[in-house]
Amino acid sequence: MTLAGGMGVVTLIRNADLVATPWKNGGGVTREVAACPANAGLDTFVWRVSVADVAQAGPFSRFAGIDRTLVLLAGAGMLLDEARSEGAVHTHALTQALDVARFAGEAQIDARLIDGATRDFNLMVRRDAARGELDVWRVTPQQAHEARQERSLSADVALLFCSNGPLAVTLGDAQALRLETGDTLRIDTPDALPCRAEGEGALLAVGIHYTQRAAKSTR
Repeated sequence: MTLAGGMGVVTLIRNADLVATPWKNGGGVTREVAACPANAGLDTFVWRVSVADVAQAGPFSRFAGIDRTLVLLAGAGMLLDEARSEGAVHTHALTQALDVARFAGEAQIDARLIDGATRDFNLMVRRDAARGELDVWRVTPQQAHEARQERSLSADVALLFCSNGPLAVTLGDAQALRLETGDTLRIDTPDALPCRAEGEGALLAVGIHYTQRAAKSTR
């Protein structure tokens, strides 16, 4: 669907349509939400957004040249032990829903589950081709009429992932769209596009900004 006024093209991605694919090591499954280029392999994407179910502890796959952002969606959580220089270990603690961890894809990461399986949101961006941002937008009924509840979207690609819903999301002057938990709105080339969410829950707002070289290759 195309927004009025030429403000961008919006794609609604339903959680029910996502396809689960087992990890190579059998430690869980992943569901790709969107990627660029479309259907790109793990060695060729500029960016990729996915949801993963982590069933057991173990090492993360390494992705050289990739910046990663993880958000805990469900489960008791996990501890990500990142090996650093001289034997030092930094632990990223994801213990509450919507906790965020950021790390380099080439880092040596070992995951420990706190109490059973977890589900997480995963943003991966090739750092020489694009820059990715992720913000957590918490939505409550009390905020519905507050001016600060309206946001502005400006990016080469924006994605709004409903981590808790349902939520009614309004883009510009278009009719509100109902997002259930796990649904995503992808907006291509929004430019100061007003966005408002109503209901009770949370959105993960992702903004992708291409480098000049990558922008040419994605057209």
